[in-house]
Amino acid sequence: MKQSAGTLLHRRRNGELEVLLVHPSGAYNRKAPWSIPKGEPDEGVGMEDTARRETREETGVTAGPLVPLGHADYRKSRKRIHCFAGPAPADAAPTCASWEVDQAQFMSLGEARKLLHPDQCIFLDRLEAYLGSGQAPPSSAP
Repeated sequence: MKQSAGTLLHRRRNGELEVLLVHPSGAYNRKAPWSIPKGEPDEGVGMEDTARRETREETGVTAGPLVPLGHADYRKSRKRIHCFAGPAPADAAPTCASWEVDQAQFMSLGEARKLLHPDQCIFLDRLEAYLGSGQAPPSSAP
């Protein structure tokens, strides 16, 4: 099974929770859904380190402390996505730091739910539950 790891960095702006998402580049991705910044691990590299690297490479933002939000499996490709969440740095200014993405921005949870890949939306639910409860997030997909 192919695996990938990424982050769901969050912040509060005017009292509203926002998350950092990216959109894949290329004409063939014009109508593609948005995603958490993510990528495949190099041999011998852990998922959290992969998530940090990919976030920095795709958005120019360096992640601070992270908590695991578990994984989700894409229904069609069966690819497994591991997600880690954390607060965005106060000075975070996302940019398209890689040819792989044509947009990198913070957006409200409502907007994220409309644009995010459907198989990744579970990470928004887990983030909300984690932030609302103060408990550890679930470790895997239901």
